[in-house]
Amino acid sequence: MTVHTILKMGDPRLLRVAQPVTAFNTPELHRLVMDLVDTMAAVNGAGLAAPQIGVDLQVVVFGTGAPNPRYPDAPPVPRTVLINPVITPLDAEQADDWEGCLSVPGLRGVVPRWQHVRYQGFDLTGQPIDREAQGFHARVVQHECDHLQGVLYPMRVRDFTRFGFTEVLFPGLDATNDD
Repeated sequence: MTVHTILKMGDPRLLRVAQPVTAFNTPELHRLVMDLVDTMAAVNGAGLAAPQIGVDLQVVVFGTGAPNPRYPDAPPVPRTVLINPVITPLDAEQADDWEGCLSVPGLRGVVPRWQHVRYQGFDLTGQPIDREAQGFHARVVQHECDHLQGVLYPMRVRDFTRFGFTEVLFPGLDATNDD
């Protein structure tokens, strides 16, 4: 469909709490999801949330195939359209790891995330989704769903000595694509 410009940190639209989707399987929702998928693919993203393209709805897409150039050591994450998500931690264990974001280009930071979560919501047609995720998969889901609450990953960084420009922290990594 359409590749959109991704909003950058500082745009107040990224700080809003997104509205729940109330009508499923509509042409407008299909178009939004295709636009998110196309935009994410155009920049090699691991995920993208509707607020990142200026749409105030609780819709995220995520997933990676075989090695993602920005996360070469990460396992694949199933391609998913997740609408009106709810995330529940399944244990108290959190892990720190590096994150980037298409809305915060050129930067990376260490962010604590739950290691094992359950995520629930709906697919494009309104069918329920109920999955458990661990590790990188859990991190990606939490990162994308944060966007629906107006939270960008730098807001979760605890140690700013572990936050900086990708090109300095990881020479040779493609700093232009960071989600």
